[in-house]
Amino acid sequence: MKEYWNDDDYNRHKQREKPKRHAPHRLIKLFLVLCCFLTIVVVAITLITNDFPFAIDKQPNTPLSTDAVTNADFNPESTADTQSNTDFNSESTAETQSNTDETAWCLILVNKWNYIPDDYQVELIELANGQSVDKRIYSSLQEMFDAARSNGVYPIVVSGYRTAKKQQSLLDEKIAAYEAEGYSAEEAITKAEAWVAIPGTSEHQLGIAVDINADGSQSTDEEVYEWLNQNSYKFGFIYRYPADKIDITGVIDEPWHYRYVGIQAAAEMYNQGICLEEYLNKIN
Repeated sequence: MKEYWNDDDYNRHKQREKPKRHAPHRLIKLFLVLCCFLTIVVVAITLITNDFPFAIDKQPNTPLSTDAVTNADFNPESTADTQSNTDFNSESTAETQSNTDETAWCLILVNKWNYIPDDYQVELIELANGQSVDKRIYSSLQEMFDAARSNGVYPIVVSGYRTAKKQQSLLDEKIAAYEAEGYSAEEAITKAEAWVAIPGTSEHQLGIAVDINADGSQSTDEEVYEWLNQNSYKFGFIYRYPADKIDITGVIDEPWHYRYVGIQAAAEMYNQGICLEEYLNKIN
C-alpha cells in the first residue's frame, strides 16, 4: 500500500486516478453541430429548387398578360369548326329563336275579346320624358326615332306603359266627357270604349305599344304619322289600328298607336296589308 506523506500528495493522486469524462460530451456536441449543419444544407438546397413544401410562390396572383389570354388554348378556326360540327345552323337557330320569342311575348293578342294573361310580366325602362316601355322594345324604338330624326321628322312618345288603374282612369274621363255632351250613361260608355280600351284589354298594359305624336316645334303630327306608316315595319312596329280594319280590331282608326311585333312579322303584315288579328289567324 502506497503511503502519502501529506494530504496534498493524496489529493494529487486521487485527481490522477479520476476517469476522463469529457470525451463523450464532446462527441455529442460534435454530432449535434454536424446535424445542424446538414439540416441547413438540406433546407438551402430544397429552397433553391422550389421543392420546399412551405416555399412562397414567386408571383402570387399575377394576372395573365393580354397575349396569354388571347393565345391560351384559343384557336378561332378550331372554335368555328367545333360550332359547325355540333349541328349548329346560325340562320335556322336564329329564326327558331325569333319565332319562339315573338310567339311568347311580342305577338300576344290583346283586344276587346282577348284579355291580358294573368301571368304576363313586364320589365319597364323609363324614357327621357318620363314615359315607360318594356325594356325589350327600347332599342328598336330608339333606332326608329333616330331614323325619323335623320329624315327631318321628330316624333315623341306621348303614352307608353299604363297600369290597369291608369287605364280605368282614362276610360272614366272619356265616359264623363261624352256624358257632358248630353249622351246617356249607356251611350257614353259605348262611345268611350270605342276610343279607350277597358282595363285588361289595352295593349298599353303590355308595355310594347306606344302612342306617338310630333314634337310640335319641329314637325307636325301628320308628318310623323306618314313617316311611321311607311317605315315603322323596318324596326318591328306596326300601325295597329288602321281605318280599314275597324271591324276586325274593334278599335277606331288610331294613326298614333304603334305596337311592336318583331321585324319579320311587321314586314309580312305591312307587305300583305293585314292587321295583327289576320296575321295570327294566318300563321296558326
